[in-house]
Amino acid sequence: MTPKLEETRDGFRFRGGRLPLDLPATLAGRVSGQHRDALAAPGDLDRWLVAAGLADGASGANVEDLSAARDLRETLYVLALARAEGLPLPEAPREALNVFATQPAAAPWLDASGGTRLTGGARALLAGVAREAVLLLGGPDGARIRQCQGPTCAILYLDASRKGDRRWCSMSACGNRAKVAAFRDRERGPIAD
Repeated sequence: MTPKLEETRDGFRFRGGRLPLDLPATLAGRVSGQHRDALAAPGDLDRWLVAAGLADGASGANVEDLSAARDLRETLYVLALARAEGLPLPEAPREALNVFATQPAAAPWLDASGGTRLTGGARALLAGVAREAVLLLGGPDGARIRQCQGPTCAILYLDASRKGDRRWCSMSACGNRAKVAAFRDRERGPIAD
């Protein structure tokens, strides 16, 4: 059995259930318009790749890799949001994803202890995320992509619940806030006119 990974690792949110849904979460404040970019420098991309489990250490990301990661992030957000809303996939982002997915991806490597890791630079690791995105968005799980119903949350996630009725990116974050707000509303009671 695979151990459950923490939702927040090295300051990055991993609530999507799949890396193509976690990469868009590196831009916070989408709903409020007060964007906070967790990928502000190439070193941040290296940290995200490690936190995502794609790299053991710094991949040597540069400014061009960072720009590509941001472009991929926005492409993934637009496409996953379209799937979450049951809309057709927009052509330009779909083509951009297909082009990114054709780039050489990181290769798996079997080490002496029998463990595996991926070898390649930041762009090759991101190409693997793009390929996973193509399979996710175009496969049966694409219909299970949801957007968190938290009023200030734009995180996209894969609804793996049995009934397919999950509402929050995380019960410990947005779900808990919604429960607390509902409890407070009940405690206040009806408002008199």
